[in-house]
Amino acid sequence: MSDLIVVENLVKRYKDVVAVNGASFTIKKGEIFALLGPNGAGKTTTIHIIATLLRPTSGRVLVAGFDVVKQAADVRKRIGIVFQDPSLDNQLSAYDNMYVHGRLNGLRGRELHEKIMKLLELVDLKEFAYKKVMYFSGGMRRRLEVARSLLHEPEILILDEPTLGLDPQSRAKIWDYIRYLKKEFDMTILMTTHYMDEAEELAHRIAIMDRGKILAIGTAEELKAMLGQDVIYVTLRKGDDSLCKLFNFAKNCRLLSGNKLELVVDDASKALPEVFKVVNSYKLEVAEASYRRPTLNEVFLHLTGRELRDSLEHQLAPPIARVRRFR
Repeated sequence: MSDLIVVENLVKRYKDVVAVNGASFTIKKGEIFALLGPNGAGKTTTIHIIATLLRPTSGRVLVAGFDVVKQAADVRKRIGIVFQDPSLDNQLSAYDNMYVHGRLNGLRGRELHEKIMKLLELVDLKEFAYKKVMYFSGGMRRRLEVARSLLHEPEILILDEPTLGLDPQSRAKIWDYIRYLKKEFDMTILMTTHYMDEAEELAHRIAIMDRGKILAIGTAEELKAMLGQDVIYVTLRKGDDSLCKLFNFAKNCRLLSGNKLELVVDDASKALPEVFKVVNSYKLEVAEASYRRPTLNEVFLHLTGRELRDSLEHQLAPPIARVRRFR
């Protein structure tokens, strides 16, 4: 597979704030690629640059061989985008929302009508074609936005937090549509998410992003393999970096925030007795101890020293707010 999207040393500054700081990655044709990270990591800024909605401060981005700054019109013909925030007109029906978008993309007549009905059927909304969007559930709106983004048959679909704020059933439906688009059309899909299960379930490769930087890229298994087999966490009443030398049997030891020691071991069941032997010998005050096989959250914790705060496991998604529409 060839690289359909190329991002090289991408930087975006807003006065004194660096939203994207030297990000580099490539996305192959037919690949589902996820940018995983908390709110404020720079994910949305990155995809807005790829979609030609923002100009980079420096760096280069190519989409299907076209430069996003110098050849923006050519890039826009090849992408469909679903924003994190709603962009539908609540006063229009599902059909009319699709119709307006189609006309803006140069479609008309029978061709436009047939495409609208076919795509509404794809996302199970054909029977609601002439119902006003104001009466749609969050999941129905999201499915309509996905259908609308496909009207001009893009090579690349960009999804910004595609299941943000949706209930589990609606999330599962969106996941099914993403898999279908990849399987049936070999579509290249770039998505952002702060849900670890979503990235692991859907993406061929994942880029972990935080504070504007790409920290690691790989498959879910490759990323988790960075930590070895098991991870033991020991939270102490007091701690400093010098404590790691006491646990020299671990493959890796690091002091994280909150006096939490991260011990990477091959087999936690065998290593735990050694951990408690050290704790007892040196009379360390332990507040908590736990172990588990690596997850993407452990990888994020390992790379940044803190947990993926906004993951699905840690807090509810924030409410959706309205922003500008994509034309």
